[in-house]
Amino acid sequence: MSDQNDKLKQLKTSSMDRRLSIAKASLLAGTRWAASSATTIFSSEAEKEKKRKKAMKEQADYLVSEIGKLKGSIVKIGQMMALYGEHFLPEEITQALNTLNNQTVALAWPAIKTHLEQQLGNKLHDLTIDHEPLGTASLAQVHRATRNSDGLEIVLKIQYPGVADAIDSDMSLFKNMLKLTRMVPQTREFDQWFDEVREMMHREVNYKIEAATTRRFAERLKDDPRYIVPQIVDEYCTDQVLCMTFERGVPINSPVMLSLPQERRNQLGEASLEIAVREIFEWGEMQTDPNFGNYLVRLGDGAENEDKIVLLDFGAIRQFDERLLKVARNLIQAGYNHNIDQMVDAMTGYEFFDSIPQSIKPDMAKVFLLATEAFSTLINNPDLPEGVMDDNQRYDWKKSQLHSRVMQRASKSMASRYFSVPPKEFMFISRKFIGAYTFMTVIDAKTNVRKMVAKFL
Repeated sequence: MSDQNDKLKQLKTSSMDRRLSIAKASLLAGTRWAASSATTIFSSEAEKEKKRKKAMKEQADYLVSEIGKLKGSIVKIGQMMALYGEHFLPEEITQALNTLNNQTVALAWPAIKTHLEQQLGNKLHDLTIDHEPLGTASLAQVHRATRNSDGLEIVLKIQYPGVADAIDSDMSLFKNMLKLTRMVPQTREFDQWFDEVREMMHREVNYKIEAATTRRFAERLKDDPRYIVPQIVDEYCTDQVLCMTFERGVPINSPVMLSLPQERRNQLGEASLEIAVREIFEWGEMQTDPNFGNYLVRLGDGAENEDKIVLLDFGAIRQFDERLLKVARNLIQAGYNHNIDQMVDAMTGYEFFDSIPQSIKPDMAKVFLLATEAFSTLINNPDLPEGVMDDNQRYDWKKSQLHSRVMQRASKSMASRYFSVPPKEFMFISRKFIGAYTFMTVIDAKTNVRKMVAKFL
């Protein structure tokens, strides 16, 4: 968390301010890019490539720094591109955008207090609020508080003033920036993805939807002791403030997690992936932001009190239509059976797959079979790397290096051009599973994925 001197005193919420900031940043970045290109005219090809990568990194770092100061949907768009940019952005760009999650500057308390006074009125006097935020994100920041009457510990998710109204103009600004800096190929697929991000932004700033979704997931998981979902406290909720109970826990990547016995880590890993499986097979909606900041672990005692996963954020929930869910379920079942013919058959009934030549599908099916190898078994999958699955069908995520192997296979695939910008819906689903896979890799879990999906097939 940055100190008080680093905090923003106010946000640039006017369209003119934000437009000028982005235009200035884009122009300077473009000028730097042109200047660096001019210096490589007489260089060797290897030297040109080295200088190009260096200039690209400097350009990206500068733009990301300027974007981070603006907050709002512009930052969120950048974060989304960091998540999915590996499909269509240079590595230097995605690396720079990934830092947006860490460098978002907090809004200073006086500005937050003024905003809370407008939102809560006299109810603000009911609370004692920590001036230092617990967390800072692109669209909001979170402050811990105590209700004076009974000592109830709560958190206030406070949406930055003006960001909801600025979404559409911010989207246009960001798209113009991409054109000026030539970071992203302007294709129909990218336009579709961009429109999806716009819709998601509008959903994410709607705190009534998030409150309802939080309650829905709390109801679904109320009888499962492995999960904790915060309770919504309606009394202090408004259009731009979401109030819920404060829930204790340690971060997923905390060193204490790796100190847990292997079996406890395995159980946490299974619980994290089971959420994704149930979202696909049972609920038809998914929390599509796999950011580790959306999860905590409340440690038990290793005996009577088991470890629990705290699910913190339901702002990025995405509903999927039945056609897509059917395709996703069929792809998982084909991976479960490790059957290439079944995988090819599963790739139908959706525009993305129906547009692919039939001759290309077997090659693409091999990529999907690799991506779903954890759902297979030693008996039906002779291609499993040695030592990644034990006799109890527990998959060793850290040892498998699955994500990097899938990306390598996809890039070499005959169908690689179809992966350049996959359908937005598949990007959300795949990223959720990648998030769950990463969760298990970070805590070094070994899990029986096959068992948890078998009941749905």
